[in-house]
Amino acid sequence: MSLPDSPLAIAVDIGGTFTDISLIDRASGKIWRAKTPSVPSDPSEAFLNGIRLALAEAGADAASLGQVLHGTTVATNMILEGKGARAALVTTRGFRHVLDIGRQDIPRKANLYTWTKPQRPVPASRIVEVDERVAAGGDILEPLDEESVRKAAEALRGMDVEAVGVCLLHAFANPAHERRAAEILREELPGVAVTTSSDVLPVVREYERSLTTVLNASVMPGVTTYVGRIEQRLADESVAAPLLLMQSNGGVAGAAAIRQAPALTALSGPAAGVVGARAIAAACGISDLITVDIGGTSADICLIKDGRIGLTQHGKVGEWPLPLPMVDMVTIGAGGGSIAAVTDETLTVGPKSAGARPGPAAYGLGGREATVTDAHVVLGHLPAKLLGGRMALDVDAARVTIRDRVAGPLGLSAEDAARGILAIVDNHMVGAVRVVSIERGHDPRQFTLVPFGGAGPLHGTALAELLDISSVMIPPAPGILCADGLLAADLKAEFSRALPRAGAIDVAQAEGIFAELETQAQDWLGVEGVDQHLRRTAKVALLRYHGQGGELAIGWTGTREATETAFATEHQALYGFTLNAAIELVTLRIEATGLTAQQPAIRLPASDKVEAYDHVPVHFGGGLTKTPLVDRAALGAGASFSGPMILTQLDTTTLVPPGWSGTVHETGAILLTRHEGGVQ
Repeated sequence: MSLPDSPLAIAVDIGGTFTDISLIDRASGKIWRAKTPSVPSDPSEAFLNGIRLALAEAGADAASLGQVLHGTTVATNMILEGKGARAALVTTRGFRHVLDIGRQDIPRKANLYTWTKPQRPVPASRIVEVDERVAAGGDILEPLDEESVRKAAEALRGMDVEAVGVCLLHAFANPAHERRAAEILREELPGVAVTTSSDVLPVVREYERSLTTVLNASVMPGVTTYVGRIEQRLADESVAAPLLLMQSNGGVAGAAAIRQAPALTALSGPAAGVVGARAIAAACGISDLITVDIGGTSADICLIKDGRIGLTQHGKVGEWPLPLPMVDMVTIGAGGGSIAAVTDETLTVGPKSAGARPGPAAYGLGGREATVTDAHVVLGHLPAKLLGGRMALDVDAARVTIRDRVAGPLGLSAEDAARGILAIVDNHMVGAVRVVSIERGHDPRQFTLVPFGGAGPLHGTALAELLDISSVMIPPAPGILCADGLLAADLKAEFSRALPRAGAIDVAQAEGIFAELETQAQDWLGVEGVDQHLRRTAKVALLRYHGQGGELAIGWTGTREATETAFATEHQALYGFTLNAAIELVTLRIEATGLTAQQPAIRLPASDKVEAYDHVPVHFGGGLTKTPLVDRAALGAGASFSGPMILTQLDTTTLVPPGWSGTVHETGAILLTRHEGGVQ
């Protein structure tokens, strides 16, 4: 996990516009943060620049680093943009068209009569078949014909492929044929990346298993090259510390594991922020929270109950289902760059975004579309300069754009138009919050809202009022929370096995499978260098009612009766009913965790001073109000204040409207409380 006697750990999170860096001394708890522009043409360049910046600020050298953590969207972007390697699929004879057949459904918002099935990542022309057959229960019906595998390799050689996925029928029940086929392909196709479904997703459902294997194969060469480049840059800087990468399940894993299954990093970007939010909330004594990560283009919403981050296996990357364990969150197209437009006298906001360039009109980079950020500028929610004074906002450009694009067509003042833009985008986000809370049996009023990301603290209190939430927590560094989250992330991996046949819970059979999965988990923890006292494993059962097409993950209790009761309780909470039907066990899973060693917490010095460095006019619901600007860095633990107020810092701006009061926690987090009569 880290080098012994090297307490320095550094985390680098690369975004589309900026790369965020957090450096921590785990012995003292002291932390240093930095931001540097991203380099899309070579993300590893920004990675190295950021490390140098943070080390310089701390007065440390690269050789003293004991751990390097990294969050990357390389795999996600390759899948979304269709820029993965030229891949092929090897499958059982007769199943060449499994990807084309897919599922007989269409996206919820698509037109039934005009929707067309998206082009598959691997066409049928690059899918080759081999002779073998394994029964659903794992029995071998037809031995693997190795000559057919060699003929398949010959065919693939002529297709000029860079990666091959192997997904044979029922390999989740017996992977022997699949593994032998992969061995032959590696012998016959040197230099070609080969992956198997049993290494990535050994569970039922042929379409999803085949698709995940293909996507994993397509990103393997690119991710392997990228990770190799990062490791080389670290070596050139004399960094001997292990490299750990963020996964979509909210944990990190070593570079070797990511090379084998790079699809595990898809959708990992937002996961680090959720981990960071949970860590800060826990330090404040908060275990039930709803996180809202608002960036320039999208907002990611996640619910955490009893300090536990929920996982789902129903995630999607673009058009494709990706049933790997990932943090359960909802993503919508709503952010600071979301474009507001009037069509047929109707105002809409998002999902289109102005992006980083040209960005909002207020950025002065040529943007001509009205955006959410421009609306904030018109209402006075943002100070004249951002990023510690390095970025001046063009207030006049924002006002002109709002006036011409929105206010004029609707016959409104610029301020009313701006307020309307914010109301629409806030309601979009509230809808997503309700999806993760009310629709899943949780009352959002019993949770603390945690907004973060560059735009999150501007919207936090407005969202809370719409949801009737009375408490909001603003993390110490909301705009860099993903990097902080990497430092708090544990090592995590899941080891699953689908039962040969779904059916009633057989405790003896389940315990036998769990024992084998536990051995795999302990072997992995050993390879990752996790000390025995930091190892944790949890048993999970995936259950369903007979006839259902999806499962619920339930903690294994050790008995059939208690596990079935827990399943029925969860089903009732999620869907509002239970069925008078047999409960079936489908898959068993061991969740392995290597805990991150806890470091001493740095406490803010106590101070009750709250002094404004300026006052600006701000438009709230009650009219124009002279509002103090306060430097958040100058606030000490125990300081309290009441809105209206605007708190400024390097990475974000926090809006505290009338009707809200705040207290600075000793961790540096700000705890806001709503009083009756607050208006935005």
